[in-house]
Amino acid sequence: MDMAYTVELDAAAVAAYLDQVFPQWNQGGIRFGIDVIEPGRARVSAEARAEHLRPGGTVSGPTLFTLADFAAYAVILGHVGRQALAVTTNLNINFLRKAPPGPVVGECRLLKLGSRLAVTECDIKVDGTDDLIAHASATYSLPPKTS
Repeated sequence: MDMAYTVELDAAAVAAYLDQVFPQWNQGGIRFGIDVIEPGRARVSAEARAEHLRPGGTVSGPTLFTLADFAAYAVILGHVGRQALAVTTNLNINFLRKAPPGPVVGECRLLKLGSRLAVTECDIKVDGTDDLIAHASATYSLPPKTS
């Protein structure tokens, strides 16, 4: 059963909002792109460079975990609007194959968007392929709505 979701903020608006309330989101470590936010889904990307690799030349688990968490945050903000205090309460990730350096994408779907919790599912792939690198599910706690 498909749920109908309404986008409150598009990709550019989410990025601009994060620049205001969470300016460190794209400083230092891995740099993220918010490629698209559509009803019920978002696509984010990052360039995995040498500093994101573990021994053996594969993208590190913490890098992929961060991408999955960021994808969940982006899809949620895109649908709830300016709610900076939405926070991760759980994130589970399964690493399925090694990822080479280069562009990686997180394709994230909303499974549930309630008044207090949001649940997402994220597929992480090497950009341009359909091969899953990792699969994650995340639950976020949403702040109470203010009038």
